[in-house]
Amino acid sequence: MRLNALVVLLPALGAQGIRIIQSNDDGWAEQYARSFHNALIAAGHDAVLSAPAENKSGSGSLDIEPSPRSTPCQYDSCPANSGPIGRNETSPRLNWVNSFPATSMRYGIDTIGPQLWNGEGPELAVSGPNVGSNLYLAVQFSGTVGAAVHAAKNAKIPAIAFSGASEGTLAWNSPEEPRSRVYAELAATLTNAVIASGKPYLPEDVFLNVNFPKVEGQCTEASQFKWVLSRINVGLFSAPDTEQCGSTRLPTELSVLDTDGCYISVSVGDANDKTTAPAEKQAVVRDKLKSMLTCLP
Repeated sequence: MRLNALVVLLPALGAQGIRIIQSNDDGWAEQYARSFHNALIAAGHDAVLSAPAENKSGSGSLDIEPSPRSTPCQYDSCPANSGPIGRNETSPRLNWVNSFPATSMRYGIDTIGPQLWNGEGPELAVSGPNVGSNLYLAVQFSGTVGAAVHAAKNAKIPAIAFSGASEGTLAWNSPEEPRSRVYAELAATLTNAVIASGKPYLPEDVFLNVNFPKVEGQCTEASQFKWVLSRINVGLFSAPDTEQCGSTRLPTELSVLDTDGCYISVSVGDANDKTTAPAEKQAVVRDKLKSMLTCLP
């Protein structure tokens, strides 16, 4: 699905453009985040990026007030001595915060977004796509997840964290790589589906942890990927999951991405501890996304 197709998809799903705050942990000038931002704008959303000034991967939910910069931002995307917060002067929707992902999300929700939305707050928060997967134990340390969890837990805003298994950092001003485009299209597709499902977009204190497989081989176009409801942790001693595909134990994210094919894991996370949310909340998400979910072979 190309970006221009997303403009058609949004009304077809019955969704309306909404206010979306976006962050990541790889830095505001990382191409994955910029491609996704462009996809959200192309789909008709009022999206604002508020992300770290540089790569802050692995910082979890750290939240510390931003401090003035003495060196240029990532990829020379801002000059030295630029202060604690800044923006692209020609594109004020693109903002950096000289701190961690959770802090960037907090500033985006409380300050940066409302300045551009006539005092209103975001209706949905998205984070990523992260450069590299965030699966199982890595979820606890992921800054991409930390940003989404801040939105869901502290600000009570529905949130989605996206991660892509294809690694390798990319500058915002380099030619767009196919993997960045595909991840952006996929992330926008799920975002639009959640919005089209109606408010409340997600249960309270819930975030979605979404992991895309590598863009390679038979998985090079967005139309080739399939969505699977999954769980974050193994769950050997956990209560049953919601029923899906004839079972009350959802596959783990690891098993979804390890399955041959273009399978995307969609886990319903608990924003209180970053593990799998209970069955009743999984069921709400399952019912919202049922038209696009599939079963593993």
